[in-house]
Amino acid sequence: MTSGPFADLRNSEAIPTARVPVLPIDAFRRAVIDATSGGWRVSSLFGVPESDRSLRLFAILAHDEHGNLSVGAAKVRESYESLTPDCPEVHWFEREIAEQWGVEPRGHPRLKPIRYQPPRAGERWERPPSAMTDFFRVEGEEVHEVAVGPVHAGVIEPGHFRFQCFGEEVLHLEIALGYQHRGVERALVGGPHKRTIHYMETLAGDTTVGHAHAYGQAVEAIARIAVPPRGMAIRGIGLELERIANHIGDLGAMAGDVGFLPTASYCGRIRGDILNLTAVICGSRFGRGLIRPGGAAFDLSDDLLRKLLAGVESGARDLAIADRLFWGSASVMARIEGVGVVPMDVCEEIGLVGPAARACGVDRDVRKDHPFGIYRYTHIPTCTWSAGDVFGRAHIRSIEIQRSFSFIREQLEALPIGDVRAECSEPLAPNRIAVSLVEGWRGEICHAAVTGEDGRFVSYKIVDPSFHNWFGLAYALRGQQISDFPLCNKSFNLSYCGHDL
Repeated sequence: MTSGPFADLRNSEAIPTARVPVLPIDAFRRAVIDATSGGWRVSSLFGVPESDRSLRLFAILAHDEHGNLSVGAAKVRESYESLTPDCPEVHWFEREIAEQWGVEPRGHPRLKPIRYQPPRAGERWERPPSAMTDFFRVEGEEVHEVAVGPVHAGVIEPGHFRFQCFGEEVLHLEIALGYQHRGVERALVGGPHKRTIHYMETLAGDTTVGHAHAYGQAVEAIARIAVPPRGMAIRGIGLELERIANHIGDLGAMAGDVGFLPTASYCGRIRGDILNLTAVICGSRFGRGLIRPGGAAFDLSDDLLRKLLAGVESGARDLAIADRLFWGSASVMARIEGVGVVPMDVCEEIGLVGPAARACGVDRDVRKDHPFGIYRYTHIPTCTWSAGDVFGRAHIRSIEIQRSFSFIREQLEALPIGDVRAECSEPLAPNRIAVSLVEGWRGEICHAAVTGEDGRFVSYKIVDPSFHNWFGLAYALRGQQISDFPLCNKSFNLSYCGHDL
């Protein structure tokens, strides 16, 4: 399956940058629009500065049914005709490009910065000082505005939510992020170096294993390194433990948001037990240090295998109790069914990923569609729901926890023998682009690494699943009661820092 004039490749594959066609911007725009109309979707759209002060746009497209990826490029300067009116799923990407590089996508319907940062290449496109605070307003005698954040109660990260309401009904929600911006992608240019893996493990701390896995695959693709089967299996175990722990935490939080304390209490304790299993492997409850380019940094002794198996069995038994309480409560079902609906057509139009997409009936999962690592040899069945509501997003998490437990049991009981890591030397191959997709617990993680003449990164683009899904949360609140916001928000549970790279 090809995407017209673009270059085709597979997940975790590197190709020479010379093979990526550089099209005129009009042809590039038409190629992306035609591809997305024909079954492809946009995994990433980003800019790389050129020596002549132009900007090279890269588009990475994915075709889930055929398991293909495709990459194309175009050069732009001060402006270009926006793709968003014909391809809504790139609207967030184009806003980011405009903010980072000062290149204006003409005709973009809502061209507002998405973070608080100056453009990297200097101001080529003049924006008014009020651009960040220019919130959408609904006018009317009985319409009122509610502002929440960026400072929240507890230990939640900062983000601002601006509601336009008619009584209790939300007419529109606008989300302002960027308070967590740390310049991670900027710091990765010139790598890999000693701190590169640290950036990967901390750019979204609750997805340490997912992003470290994606980074490892990108480096291994450029360096042409094959990860040993045992290392692949340990990586997969770490990734599924991360998925289980976060899904359990979300189920408990949703139970807490509707005032159902039995499941909330159970899940809080069980989540801690699962995080402790990750610590058994590598010493960190969040999986830091577990994955390094070439494989896994820790092996599993027979004693550790027994401990992990016992912990998995105990966690699965305990969760079954919490699950029965949650799904058996009529009051809980009344609060989560039909709340925060995102229809399937909207889901596909705006490009949702992960459990949020699967809850809308879209069968999208990188482990199945673009298999990587151990998932090339072991299949985890995916599940979908059709309603696109809080119930669906909770249901998907519940089923995925069970299937991840089964996967981990299978891997622990039949762990391949041999090394866990292959030697990974630097520098990397020069003038390459590698695309690495991983199904993190929130959904698709996309890393795109571009090396220069010296084998160092001239660009490293990261797309956390939250980047695709924040607008889905905004849509889910339309027509809802404002009091349902905490529940809807937790049913997506998106990352602020993962968005604010």
